[in-house]
Amino acid sequence: MNHPLDLRLLPSTWHACLRLGFEHGLRGTVLRHCTHTGPLYVQKAFYPEGRDVAHAYLLHPPGGMVSGDHLEVSVSAAPQSHVLVTTPGAGRVYRARADRSLQHLHNHIEVAEQASVEWLPLETIVYPDAQASLNTHISLQAGAKCIAWDVISLGLPASAQPFSSGSLQQTMQVNIQGRLALRERMLLDRQSRDTHAAMAGFQSKPVAGLMIAGPFDIALFNTAPGEELEAALQALCSSTCEGDLAASTVVGQFVVLRYLGHCSNRARQLFTRCWQQLRPALLNRPACEPRIWRT
Repeated sequence: MNHPLDLRLLPSTWHACLRLGFEHGLRGTVLRHCTHTGPLYVQKAFYPEGRDVAHAYLLHPPGGMVSGDHLEVSVSAAPQSHVLVTTPGAGRVYRARADRSLQHLHNHIEVAEQASVEWLPLETIVYPDAQASLNTHISLQAGAKCIAWDVISLGLPASAQPFSSGSLQQTMQVNIQGRLALRERMLLDRQSRDTHAAMAGFQSKPVAGLMIAGPFDIALFNTAPGEELEAALQALCSSTCEGDLAASTVVGQFVVLRYLGHCSNRARQLFTRCWQQLRPALLNRPACEPRIWRT
């Protein structure tokens, strides 16, 4: 005798997709297209610095990912548009279920000619024994610019729960007119577990941050303004709290900043101060923090 399937006994997963399309016209930069499936939303665009720059807040009501979740965010910025995307709170990747299925997050950012996108989410907390795959791919056309950061907090150090099991695959990749310009990849799993404690690895520090900005005209760094920018970024990195590590380097046409330490708030504060230096230099616009950061 066949019995009806009890859906309450099945593990729940979310396959969610959000697609945002921004355009620039007489009214400035507007959110022209917004479609979604599953629990990913943007309510509307905000304009704290005028109509030319649209601020968008990504909303994920479940608050985190469980085993089998697959979230995809696609942002398209048309020519001349300028978009800043952030989140109202930290993302979370929860402890995996017994089936060990991956928790996927894929961000796809397409930036057209002479457009700019700033991708500035709050940190992602990866719980002990999570199975996370976090990928951000940025595609730039001629004259396009981007500033992006990613802060990862491993485990729950405040609760004395280190990331001693589980896996994390993280990638940030930038293509310029279809050609690879920058790729940063981190892999932490059973085979590379020793990397977390190694002096050449994480040094047992739970928070890792990456920030990129570009492409710059390489010639800039041979001029006084470029040297002043580098010096300012290096000074900010040197001012981190004792026990934290931070550095600024120029990789090709990009400025790359890295943080390794014990506090995601300190990582974000450092990156925000660096953003305040980089934004005028790259985008010719003073820094204007999203209002959501003050709540």
